Amino acid sequence: MKNKVALITGASRGIGKEIALSLASQGVNLVLLGRSEKDLKILQEEVAALNVKSEIYAVNVSDEKGVSGLIEKAIKSFKKIDFVINNAGVGTFLDFEEISEADWDAMMDTNVKGTFLITKHIVPIMKAQKSGHILTIASDVSKRTFPTGSVYCASKYAQDALMSTVRMEMRPFGVKVSTIYPGLVDTYFGDTEKGDAHKKAWLKTEDIANAVVYVLNTPKHVVIDELMIHPISQDY
Repeated sequence: MKNKVALITGASRGIGKEIALSLASQGVNLVLLGRSEKDLKILQEEVAALNVKSEIYAVNVSDEKGVSGLIEKAIKSFKKIDFVINNAGVGTFLDFEEISEADWDAMMDTNVKGTFLITKHIVPIMKAQKSGHILTIASDVSKRTFPTGSVYCASKYAQDALMSTVRMEMRPFGVKVSTIYPGLVDTYFGDTEKGDAHKKAWLKTEDIANAVVYVLNTPKHVVIDELMIHPISQDY
């Protein structure tokens, strides 16, 4: 994987940051996207210590102009993009009647529109390269639902359907499309704190990062379409 180039959304902390560090340890150069420029700068310093190149972009992934612009800049700098990891995601968990229009917009914009826009502007590049790998961090609730998760689950179902279709369209061009469906992961997700006591038995961010490296590091003739991963303690 050395000298490959990976674009990662939601890279400033949590799963995205762990993926960035794991890929950097494999010699992968990075295009790092997130909303917090401060956190991205901290991460950039960490990956620099692993002797890889990186660029950071504080961007809202639902802003098409911002997304297209940063991808153009990344291509000028690195000349290619080998891997895309759609990881940015947000969630609000309330009873159905308590979900606001703003909650709906936030989840659909980041989880669905963001994945759509990043992928849309990467697809022509990978088609021209006749190579590449688009990997989306979805959720096990792309396949099930739960109380208080109505809109979040809807966004993840939509994200999954979107990428399942892209998978079929991209195979003739030699471009791989994979989706990982994590269960409960100990992160900052949902405005919680990483390391909370009740998350002790949950998946760790490095578990997901290890899965990403595994999926991306398959031989040219192999693609892992889907990978579901849970903590053994999860009742679902």
